Amino acid sequence: MIKRYLFYISENYSFQILRPLQNVIWANGDTVAWFVEGNNVDKSYFKPEERQLTSVHDVIEFNPRAVFVPGNLVPSFIPGLKVCVRHGFMGFKFRKKDGLNYSFIIRDCFDLYCSLGPSMTGTLKSLEQKHGNFKVVETGFCKMDPFFTGAKKEIHKSKKPTILFSSTFSPRMSQAEALLPLISELSKNTKWRWLVTFHPKMAQDTVNKYKAAQHENLTFVETDDASQLMVEADVMLGDNSSMLIEFMMLGKPVVTMKSENPKSYMLNVTRAEDVEGAIEKALTYPVELMDEIREFNDFTHPYSDGGSSQRILDATEDMLAEPPKLKPRPFNLIRNIKMRRILGYWRF
Repeated sequence: MIKRYLFYISENYSFQILRPLQNVIWANGDTVAWFVEGNNVDKSYFKPEERQLTSVHDVIEFNPRAVFVPGNLVPSFIPGLKVCVRHGFMGFKFRKKDGLNYSFIIRDCFDLYCSLGPSMTGTLKSLEQKHGNFKVVETGFCKMDPFFTGAKKEIHKSKKPTILFSSTFSPRMSQAEALLPLISELSKNTKWRWLVTFHPKMAQDTVNKYKAAQHENLTFVETDDASQLMVEADVMLGDNSSMLIEFMMLGKPVVTMKSENPKSYMLNVTRAEDVEGAIEKALTYPVELMDEIREFNDFTHPYSDGGSSQRILDATEDMLAEPPKLKPRPFNLIRNIKMRRILGYWRF
């Protein structure tokens, strides 16, 4: 019997995360449907062969055995085992009121959390014991599979070193505005080729400024899949974005500007005038820095086999085959009403 799975998405970055998992499901002869929540997803990113469901009624009729979510929320009235596949590595963003890393905020929506690596698993396992209403399995990040299977190859090799710049969308932590004059100036001296891409939630005014600054040596890229940019770049410049971690997973150095959590495996600077020198150092791939990056990668995502998607699917099927005894999740009335309002679904 063909197994049916649902991808529940609300942001454009979901395509890059879930397509490797979709490929594994298809290879097994099973089927996937996508459901979009809200208005943030550019539906032109869908490929002709990808099936879309356009209403909650259609989703319920589809009756998926599992729902994969690269976000924080999924409605309880959607059928199927709820699986959180994460939308990025453990970043540097902490909730102001209690200092909790946003990667570990439990919103009582999921049956299964897929941990990306040891740096995440320990804390999630502690939360599993505390809450008792979900399971945690370390699988790796399905988004990274194409990098390790040879599916991502360098296409546009530049004679000049390529610098990729990305920034978090949080106004408090973003350095995009502060770095625009410097990036514009450095790109014009033709020493390096610059690629710029931002999180879909970046302020439109900031996006427009970078678009206006484009020229032959500075390209702003709007995409649902930044992986090709990471393959082409030699060094990444950023601030507090989790994309920095994905870039390091490729064995490449990063430079951060005013990181809220500076680490030895990154070259962090606090003044714009120091960025150029830090990039020049990073481009030499210093031995000590690269050793730090390798150690960090082993702790964060020790999976270079391209098999994370299969592990996610295996963990899901194992849980469906032998459902564990879990406590019931708290019924959040306000959240459920909000989700029903967003989706326009009021059947009970």
